Amino acid sequence: MTWSWQLAKGDGTPVVTDAVPAETFTSQGDAESWLGENWRDLLAAGVDQVTLAEDDRVEYGPMSLHPAD
Repeated sequence: MTWSWQLAKGDGTPVVTDAVPAETFTSQGDAESWLGENWRDLLAAGVDQVTLAEDDRVEYGPMSLHPAD
């Protein structure tokens, strides 16, 4: 099983960025740790929200990268 983040703008349009290379993970915990380390770079690269997927199944999301007001 492979875990990955789907990166998107606020309207759901997919974002592809070289600022943070796409990664796949062997566990949900590894994927979540990676996001914790890289969310600021993703936000700076124009990513507004992310969705965590295990293979083709959505685990959760979309989740905003913007800080709560």
